[in-house]
Amino acid sequence: MRTSVVIPSRNEGATVVALADAVRAHCDEVIVVDGHSTDGSPARLREAGVTVVEDGGLGKGDAIRRGLAAAGGEVIVTMDADGSHDPADIRALVAPIGAGEADLVIGCRMRGGSDEFAGTWTMFVRLWGNNFLTQVINTRFGTALTDSQNGFRAIRAAAVAQLGLRENRHSIELEMVLRALKRGLRVSQVPAHEYARKAGKSSLSVVRQTPTFLRCLLRNIW
Repeated sequence: MRTSVVIPSRNEGATVVALADAVRAHCDEVIVVDGHSTDGSPARLREAGVTVVEDGGLGKGDAIRRGLAAAGGEVIVTMDADGSHDPADIRALVAPIGAGEADLVIGCRMRGGSDEFAGTWTMFVRLWGNNFLTQVINTRFGTALTDSQNGFRAIRAAAVAQLGLRENRHSIELEMVLRALKRGLRVSQVPAHEYARKAGKSSLSVVRQTPTFLRCLLRNIW
């Protein structure tokens, strides 16, 4: 199946150019959605032949939605620009969709491992939050997911229009899973290892965005 990869990026010049180049071997189209970067990375990406789309300055969710709209593939993979996801795992994410077994496939860090699950209180809280949201989802929909929040995932392009995604922040991953399950789409997961980000700092603030995740959960759980 024709596969597009969408990579949201903001001032990730230390990693995103090399990542986009590495991703090409595993897909048919690479789209970087740039968040008005000031590090020169958009120009470098265009020089390398990568399609660059500007986001609306509203956050990761906005960037993902714009990337999904711009993608031309039958399957769309989303991944982070910081080098924490392995491009070689793209084929494993796409395979269940190509086999007609799933509509949304999440890279599971509980099975593949993560270098960012331990070491700091912030990582502990993020892991706890992931587990909490995943268990709420499993209880509500009778699923057996173990990692519902990983942004490294693949979705059937035809399914995107059914979801009506509107979250502007990191909560778009939660919204995507909830709305997919509510609409009877098949959600599965495959092992995927998460590496520590190679450069820069995460834009996900546990303190600031916890209310955003809870509002998203309450809006979409029923």
